[in-house]
Amino acid sequence: MLLVVVLAACQDNKEKERPTMDMQQAGQRAEVILDGTMAAIHPSVKWVHGTTSETACSTGLNRPTGTTTVFRSRNILTVVSKERRGELLEQVRRYWEQQGARDFSVFSDRDVPRLRARTADGFAVILQVGSIGNVFVEAGVSCVEDSAMTYPPGTPGQPGGPNKAELTPREQSEFWSSGDPRRK
Repeated sequence: MLLVVVLAACQDNKEKERPTMDMQQAGQRAEVILDGTMAAIHPSVKWVHGTTSETACSTGLNRPTGTTTVFRSRNILTVVSKERRGELLEQVRRYWEQQGARDFSVFSDRDVPRLRARTADGFAVILQVGSIGNVFVEAGVSCVEDSAMTYPPGTPGQPGGPNKAELTPREQSEFWSSGDPRRK
């Protein structure tokens, strides 16, 4: 799924002007977006850094462009019941909207809902529920200038981080894990 988003985003940017940031700046901006999103969820949820994605952009003939698509993510470890998923998506939608996001797309499936939008500075933001009830949030941008990158401590697959991302929710919450959406 992420690859489809990345490829579509690269295609959308083919005709646009050169990127105004490099990979490091894009990664840092994505972290700010994700940190703000996690802080906007009330009551708070437990989360960890998810995997990162850096995919080289190319012309239609697979010639490198000197640019890369950069995505960062957060995996929510708090169990979010089916009855609370709508509330979570709504809180995140309101926050993104307050931050100037636009072009919202909602997939309202009860089991695997998804929310997508685009920030004012061109970042794609996605909240999605996976097939095992795991919730993750991603932020990224297409085809920024190639550069070295650093990662926050605890980023899976990076020095000092775990080898694999934690995907399975395991933390119980009186609010988020409950089955009655009227109970706060």
